[in-house]
Amino acid sequence: MRADARRNLDAVLKAAITVFAEQGVDAPMRTIAAAAGVGVGTIYRHFPQRSDLIKAIIRREVDARTERAAALAAGHPPGEALALWLEGLVDLVATKRGLGPALHSGDPAYQSLPDYVLGQLTPALEGLLDEAAAAGEIRPKTDANELLLAALRLASPASDGKPEEARRMMALLFDGLRYGAKAAR
Repeated sequence: MRADARRNLDAVLKAAITVFAEQGVDAPMRTIAAAAGVGVGTIYRHFPQRSDLIKAIIRREVDARTERAAALAAGHPPGEALALWLEGLVDLVATKRGLGPALHSGDPAYQSLPDYVLGQLTPALEGLLDEAAAAGEIRPKTDANELLLAALRLASPASDGKPEEARRMMALLFDGLRYGAKAAR
């Protein structure tokens, strides 16, 4: 993809997140196009159906969170990397703000999203968990899939415009992971 096309696509996705949060998933495509500084045709060229745009938003945010796990692991102690990654799930869930009606509509277009989200995020979380447990910063043998599901549920207030509440709950969840840890000496 050409650099200008990539910039346009990024602008559309960012604008769509904002517009959907403010106006809901039924917001006019022309509003998204105006916010992105592109023509409506650009949106439809990349996303023929509204569901294509919504799926692209979710996939983009999930992929970014997956990539963030490696960056955090490389730049922080294991426990801190895990805590920061879990806190970042609040931002991922906040992306859903305005998308809820579509994602929970029963539309078959969204059936593959839960598997995609779990399939990408679970291995990223598992790596962070293993490192933190090996360092003695959290309890060992925490199931990544179970923890991810719990964390996503605790982050749900962020999709209702209450990210600080979700961050407090995520901090409590992380504190619970520390219980029973054997600090490395």
